[in-house]
Amino acid sequence: MSKLARVCIVAAFAAVPAVAEPAIPDLRGTWTGQSESVVRGAGNPHHRAKAADEPRFSSVPFTMVIDKQDGRRFSGTWSSPRSKETIIAVLSRSGAIYAVDDDGYTFATILAPNRMEFCYLQQGPGLRVASCTELTKQP
Repeated sequence: MSKLARVCIVAAFAAVPAVAEPAIPDLRGTWTGQSESVVRGAGNPHHRAKAADEPRFSSVPFTMVIDKQDGRRFSGTWSSPRSKETIIAVLSRSGAIYAVDDDGYTFATILAPNRMEFCYLQQGPGLRVASCTELTKQP
C-alpha cells in the first residue's frame, strides 16, 4: 500500500465525527402503573391466588420508588398492595433497562421522559408469571 493511500485512510477515519452518548436520564422518584399479567399456578406474592393449571389474567396496581441512582445504575422498591421487594437495575447504552428483584427479571424500555414499560418474567416450582406494566413518573 502506498504512503499516499495510508495517509488517505488515516485522514478518513480522523474525519468521522464521534458519536455522542445520550444523556443518562434521572430516574429517581415515584412511578406508578397497572400491570397486565398472565399467571399460571399459584402466582407470586403480587398475583397470589389458588393454584390452577389454566393460565389466568391478572391486573395489579404497582408503585416503583427509585431512591438511588449512580449513572446508569439504580435501585429502589417495587410494590403492590400485597407485597414489596427491592429491585436493582442498570440502563444499557442502547437505552434498555435490565432489572432483577427477589425472584424474577425485568426488561424495560423508556417510552418518554415520564413513562416507561417494565416487562417482568418469573418461573419457579408451580408458578409462571409474565407481566408488563406501563409506569408514569409522579410529579
